[in-house]
Amino acid sequence: MSNPVLVEVLRGAVVESAHSGAVAVFDADGKSVWEIGDTARPVFPRSAVKAIQALPLVESGAADAYGFGDRELALACASHSGEPEHTKLAAAMLAKANLDRNALECGAHWPSSHDATIALAHAGAMPNPLHNNCSGKHAGFLCTCMHTGVAHHGYVKAGHALQEMVRDAMQSVTGAAHDADHCATDGCSIPTYAVPLKSFALGFARMATGRGFAPQRAKAAKRLLSACMAEPFLVAGTGKADLALMQAALGRIFVKTGAEGVYCAALPELGLGIALKCDDGAGRGAEVMIAAVLAKLLRGDEALAAKLTKLANPPVESRIGAKVGSLRPTAALS
Repeated sequence: MSNPVLVEVLRGAVVESAHSGAVAVFDADGKSVWEIGDTARPVFPRSAVKAIQALPLVESGAADAYGFGDRELALACASHSGEPEHTKLAAAMLAKANLDRNALECGAHWPSSHDATIALAHAGAMPNPLHNNCSGKHAGFLCTCMHTGVAHHGYVKAGHALQEMVRDAMQSVTGAAHDADHCATDGCSIPTYAVPLKSFALGFARMATGRGFAPQRAKAAKRLLSACMAEPFLVAGTGKADLALMQAALGRIFVKTGAEGVYCAALPELGLGIALKCDDGAGRGAEVMIAAVLAKLLRGDEALAAKLTKLANPPVESRIGAKVGSLRPTAALS
């Protein structure tokens, strides 16, 4: 099946580029609410499923043992921009387990925050693993290891006890097998599994409602999504689309981006989960798609839908800040 064009990029009044993709919206009983394109095609979710990957941190008792609240849980689900608030909190999480940044096996990269990168370079410093956008997730992994008595060295490798906990959670929540034939390595070195896009939509509907979960998992899922919605800056960072979308209706919208044009989301008030993939991997295309999908699903709230529609039609600007075009969702998303 060929996926339709879902986003057009205009320069002036002329369509300069286009992004095709697929969208799945499901409820927690597995009922399809809205599907566009090939939602059965396996995709790597990348960082869009960090909230599911954080379930062992809560379910094992590690989060409570170390006194973690909304801020720490939000960072454990984050793809943060490497700003000081993010790196300091990641370091503090590790310190609770008597570890430091040297225990992180996610690697280092410059912050995605321009200001944070300039400040680091101006200080004559190089980035360390705390600046990795996944350092909060990895801090959560390490805290889970330390609390459960699992040796933390090599915790990123497939087959490690920690990654088996994560894989089991992913399988249970999405209802899709996460097997060796569909396993690859994510940017932060942990395993990532390609499964049908619609499985992630089902998974986040379950995360939002707790339906089909044992009481402990339902409570953990609600706690993680609530933490992300309460602390969206820690999930993302200054200027990030995830922050803008969650701030548009604080406590009502959960969204999480993943690399290569993936988005997952949940609307607890509607009991729905959303997953989408921009075929060419463009983040700008995926951001328009998710904003447009949310605007349609929440159209009963006119003021909120207007905010989301604006986010779904961002400007294209010149180097001096003049509007020279725009991105827009196609009729398939309206």
